[in-house]
Amino acid sequence: MKKIIFGMIGGGWRSQFYLRVVKALPEQFEISGIVVRDETKGMKTEKEWRVKTYRTIDELLNANIPEFVVVAVPRDVAPSITKQLVKRGIPVLSETPPAPDINGLIELNNFIKKNNGKIQVAEQYHLQPLHAARISFVNSGKLGEISEIMISVCHDYHAISLIRKLLGVGFENASIMAREFSSKLFEPDDYILPMSEKVTNSNRILAILDFGGKIGIYDFAYEQYFSWVRSPHLLVRGSRGEIFDDHISYLKDFKNPIYLDLKRQNAGENGNLEGYFLKGILAGEEWIYKNKYVPSRLTDDEIAIASCLDKMDEYVKSGKSFYDLAEASQDYYLALMISKAYKSKETVVTEKQPWVLF
Repeated sequence: MKKIIFGMIGGGWRSQFYLRVVKALPEQFEISGIVVRDETKGMKTEKEWRVKTYRTIDELLNANIPEFVVVAVPRDVAPSITKQLVKRGIPVLSETPPAPDINGLIELNNFIKKNNGKIQVAEQYHLQPLHAARISFVNSGKLGEISEIMISVCHDYHAISLIRKLLGVGFENASIMAREFSSKLFEPDDYILPMSEKVTNSNRILAILDFGGKIGIYDFAYEQYFSWVRSPHLLVRGSRGEIFDDHISYLKDFKNPIYLDLKRQNAGENGNLEGYFLKGILAGEEWIYKNKYVPSRLTDDEIAIASCLDKMDEYVKSGKSFYDLAEASQDYYLALMISKAYKSKETVVTEKQPWVLF
């Protein structure tokens, strides 16, 4: 197996996901270097992760040319860095979102088209094991025609990407209604070593996206990412069955309902001595998802990031897209329209954007 060698721009919180993947899978991935503008921060990164850092893009590319570069910087500076790389002929894997607003998305899409740039976006949620298993089951057709999604697992454009994939929606317009609600939430003062509790305001966004008969219901509060008492939920409804969280029910035929659970299979439990890692996910007797990175001990999000890197490698070599700039732009646009809907308390109707035509 040939090792995938990539560079990275940015030394912040998100870049550490890639660093952990490389550390866990050194035989598959290698970072040629990271651009970290602050020298002190760069030296700290080198010491902690044993990877070379540079202060500029030129320094990174003069040292060696990676297969592609991951852009993991704030959204307001991401387009500028992406353009610099594209001008040099370097394929880009951009973190989400790839631009700060609608105008920025339009301008970036136009630039990529004019310069024949190679770019994909690292939207990872549909590649996380449980979501990938759900999508696989939906794509099997056993649930029939999918008409409704209710999602409460992640925020904004991440959730929209799952809604579109599970509903089978492309770039269709949507009618959006949304509201924001606030409630009190008792939480630990720290989720690692809590010493007391605190009271916070939990702001929940509830939105309905109508894609002309296919409905996506978005329901999320940011506390769900870390809270011990706010759970994620996902409902997929089709003409022949549904998925509710980890449970599946569908009609094999008009008189035979089938009931299944999505069951995670982990090594290292109940006396198992293989190590501790995710093997895959079963639906009845079928392995609906298999983890290709065994026996590495990775979180679901890190498994998804590793999948993004693998798919980016395939895209660079074959041109096969897995989540392109137009998709990322559409998902962010719809998330921005949800925000507009709950702030205005009016129904917002989306319009075809230029990237649909690029």
